[in-house]
Amino acid sequence: MTAVGITMLTALFLANVCSSFYLPGLAPVAYCTQKKEGSEKNCKTDVMVYVNRLNSLETVVPFEYSRFDFCPEDDEEHSPVENLGQVVFGERIRPSRYKFSFDKNVTCKSACTKSYKDDKESIEKLNFLRKGIRLNYQHHWIIDNMPVTWCYHVEGSTEKYCSTGFPIGCYVTIKGHPRDACVISPEYSAKDTYYIFNHVDIVIQYNEGKGEDWSSTLISGGHLISARLHPRSFSKVTENSPNCGGSGPLSLGAKQKKLDITYSYSVSFVVNNNVKWSSRWDYILESMQHTNIQWFSIMNSVVIVLFLSGMVAMIMLRTLHKDLARYNQMDNAEDAQEEFGWKLVHGDVFRPPRKGMMLAVLNGNGIQIFFMTLITLVFACLGFLSPANRGALMTCALVLYVCLGTPAGYVSARIYKTFGGEKWKSNVLLTAFLCPGVIFGIFFLLNLILWIKQSSAAIPFTTLLALLALWFGISVPLTFVGAYFGFKKRAIEHPVRTNQIPRQIPDQSIYTKALPGIVMGGVLPFGCIFIQLFFILNSIWSNQMYYMFGFLFLVFLILVVTCSEATILLCYFHLCAEDYHWWWRSYLTSAFTGVYFFIYCIHYYMTKLEMQGTASAFLYFGYTLIIVFLFSLLTGSIGFCACFWFVSKIYSSVKVD
Repeated sequence: MTAVGITMLTALFLANVCSSFYLPGLAPVAYCTQKKEGSEKNCKTDVMVYVNRLNSLETVVPFEYSRFDFCPEDDEEHSPVENLGQVVFGERIRPSRYKFSFDKNVTCKSACTKSYKDDKESIEKLNFLRKGIRLNYQHHWIIDNMPVTWCYHVEGSTEKYCSTGFPIGCYVTIKGHPRDACVISPEYSAKDTYYIFNHVDIVIQYNEGKGEDWSSTLISGGHLISARLHPRSFSKVTENSPNCGGSGPLSLGAKQKKLDITYSYSVSFVVNNNVKWSSRWDYILESMQHTNIQWFSIMNSVVIVLFLSGMVAMIMLRTLHKDLARYNQMDNAEDAQEEFGWKLVHGDVFRPPRKGMMLAVLNGNGIQIFFMTLITLVFACLGFLSPANRGALMTCALVLYVCLGTPAGYVSARIYKTFGGEKWKSNVLLTAFLCPGVIFGIFFLLNLILWIKQSSAAIPFTTLLALLALWFGISVPLTFVGAYFGFKKRAIEHPVRTNQIPRQIPDQSIYTKALPGIVMGGVLPFGCIFIQLFFILNSIWSNQMYYMFGFLFLVFLILVVTCSEATILLCYFHLCAEDYHWWWRSYLTSAFTGVYFFIYCIHYYMTKLEMQGTASAFLYFGYTLIIVFLFSLLTGSIGFCACFWFVSKIYSSVKVD
């Protein structure tokens, strides 16, 4: 079996293991009705409901729970402390007024009542609430660190889909077409009417924990394994009644100004010993991911990799082997004059490129992103960055990025010194500030828009200062340290000498010119990842959780192999055509995959999303531009390093006078 086959089988096994392995990273919380006397075991008797920010698929602008004037808790001292990743993602978790005790059912209890009168403030609040209903904003509640789900039947299917959010209401258009959640009941059918879901029926399932060491110390207790709800609308709520009065739905007319809204809830507890606490996320995650499609994506990528590997093997073992044998058999001057192919340019192949400093800087930053991605995916694959650890993925990526400034400075300095560069100060400063500065500049501009919109996704000023402190206090000094060691070492020695006079490059055919080669080079790497991109974009923009990091890690390995092999192939063809300008071309060939990534994001925006407004479009493409820029740095550096290794290898294997 070939090395490629062994590698692919190992990677497939790793994907299967990693996608099924789940390590929440959190200890289970025990709930009980009361403790036995003398018990030293800790358990909770009160179940807390936390509310997160509200978002919508039709806009990129999320808002805090209190912005919609629902039932915010006045005392926010008990709010969980968000980590850096949660703040960057716009999560704002707050306690709510929905409170109850473990294993004690609640029948139609009022959380709060909001009264709106004919004044300016009330009109603004009602109009904002109508706008939120029209844009289908979703609640996101949390119980025991689990999302409260709304499970409903998918149209035209008997299967249930469990969403981690539920709508604040529904809207029936003037033409009578119900939107989104209005289809759950025929009661919501009046034209040009807004229905608000002011009541929720919560069903909490728990595992009694039989056989656990703590269960013997409790009178009644267990672990929560699911929290589901069903939203409803009541125009009049009768507290403590079995069905909250059984009144019709609460509607908001387009011009209604006076209104009283009572928010209520019912809670019921159900024992379910068939589900373990460690598997309680399964019903949410399985409804969001399509494993069969993931395996199809992997097999599609494997076929491309095997095709490229066969091409590279053919070149290395047949064509290149024959070239080396023929070149090394040339003993006299007449044979030397008859040189042809890639050996003909041996005196120019390592000639420093134009804008060598910029190429070195981009490669240094690309290597930094490469190691950040690799380490993050390893941790995610081991389960440490599971959905239960909210914000852990982004926090890990940011911390790793600033801590990996040393490889960036080292690689940039080594490449720049190899090019014969002498402006080492400029090289260090550009490596430390150029690419991070571009990213931070775009991010700050997008954050200004979110500030203007008063969105919860707007990063607080103190967090921006913290990000700047991480950049200037950790990343920049580490980049300087890496550059110091990079410049201290001797420049990389090339296997052949460079001629003083550049050789004239003959006229090239259409497929060996720079631009067509670069455009063709990004097709195959993109073909390996585009299916996986669909799931990643869904997790970012369509409010779905991404947890199959085993597949993602495998796709990342396939991307590295594909970028390397595609770049080596095109580089070999160009050298055979006596074109020795391979430095920038090797970088841009792989980096052009980012252009296809951006085109796919445009396609995704136009076909899969229903975003409204100029601000949402600007925010979407702004964040997409940051992602594509980082992705291009990553793939470009992979292609450059692979091509540099290949060129050095083949020219060190021939005899040159």
